[in-house]
Amino acid sequence: MIADALQRHLARRQFLSRSGTALGAAALASLLAPRLASAAQPPHFAPKARRIIWLTQAGAPSQLELFDPKPGLAAQFDKDLPDSIRQGQRLTGMTAGQKRFPVAPSVFQFRPHGRAGLWLSELLPHTARFADDLCVIRSLHTEAINHDPAMTLLQTGHQIGGRPAFGAWVSYGLGAENADLPAFVALISRPSGPTNAQPLHERMWGAGFLPAKYQGVRFSSGKDPVLFLSNPPGITPERRRAMLDDVAALNRMKLAEHQDPETQARMDQYEMAFRMQTAVPELADLSKEPAGIYERYGPESRKPGTYAANCILARRLAERGVRFIQLYHRGWDQHNNLPGGIRSQCHDTDQPTAALLGELKERGMMEDTLVIWGGEFGRTVYSQGVLTKDNYGRDHHPRCYSVWLAGAGVKGGHVHGETDDFSYNIVKDPVHIHDLNATALHLLGINHQRLTYRFQGRDYRLTDVHGEVVRGVLA
Repeated sequence: MIADALQRHLARRQFLSRSGTALGAAALASLLAPRLASAAQPPHFAPKARRIIWLTQAGAPSQLELFDPKPGLAAQFDKDLPDSIRQGQRLTGMTAGQKRFPVAPSVFQFRPHGRAGLWLSELLPHTARFADDLCVIRSLHTEAINHDPAMTLLQTGHQIGGRPAFGAWVSYGLGAENADLPAFVALISRPSGPTNAQPLHERMWGAGFLPAKYQGVRFSSGKDPVLFLSNPPGITPERRRAMLDDVAALNRMKLAEHQDPETQARMDQYEMAFRMQTAVPELADLSKEPAGIYERYGPESRKPGTYAANCILARRLAERGVRFIQLYHRGWDQHNNLPGGIRSQCHDTDQPTAALLGELKERGMMEDTLVIWGGEFGRTVYSQGVLTKDNYGRDHHPRCYSVWLAGAGVKGGHVHGETDDFSYNIVKDPVHIHDLNATALHLLGINHQRLTYRFQGRDYRLTDVHGEVVRGVLA
């Protein structure tokens, strides 16, 4: 094996040393015709989706208030959660010391919507208009009980940092559709009200052990959507181009000598950044959007960095061929004053989410776009802290929670999975995080078992050694 690797290494060095002119021509062709040079790799089978917009609700929205109605809990108000339901489940340090675990029924009402009669909360009147497009999974579960490992597991398939994010795997597996923009973009939204917003680390959109060119690019709401992308004062585009050409020549010499793939990744990133200097400002300029668009997305949509503004930007990214758009909205971690906090969060997200779905449908993009909405785990049925008729908090709950999917290849107006009377345990059709990720990859035409990358002597994949496609959610 070592001899074979050495032979391949030497052969590649000989090729590079003898083909500098050819490489230069290929680089020039890439600059002159970038869309041809960045053609996507073929999927494993015919895909239903060309792209994913993942509306990540960081902090863990309560399934009891939004998607999993339990009217029978009204009769259980302030009664202790039965031991037969909790079954000794481990708790966080925030509630492990409570003397009681009083049941807290939701103060919000549910009613059926759409032809399918999908039950949704009164907090989601705009999203409810698209009930027949939604596939609600009520039986998602995870191992992690705290935010950082849970979000890391959701995004990378592992609780410990260092693995590639979902979008990086997609970029690696399918390539980019638009050579002027990254295949993977991350957007982070600011909540409008006071919240307990958990931090988000850059590894959530990182490439892990994949080449760096596959990592996500974070778009910001400031003057420069991508930091350090603009030329500094006194540097013209022509001078920038000349500088990059000189740096590329040095990097090619380094690459031929050491065969370090990170050198090639660095070259690719420099060229991508140069092309993005033209593409990104036009993309991020929402001022030319019609007034009716802002009305659809709600009053926050004119404020850069809000969830509503980022939903508009997500649609623009999708239109331009970005394969994976990860839109984060923080602030769902409601350990106290949950009714007030979740009202504020739904004020931020409900109308823009519905507007995004509506635009995708009207523009014919829903047929090949997969939209996912959800967080990293759920919330407990018992109250954290003092319980009253109209106020309570909920702790973290990994055993069951709800997310929804819509769009390409998804069964609309459908509920998958079932929880017990306390929304505490799954009683039908459990779905693990790995299963959700395997299903999303499947809709992109990717067999999750075949999307692998060898690192330190082992083949890795997003779903590790787990995961099954959830056939019950597929149209």
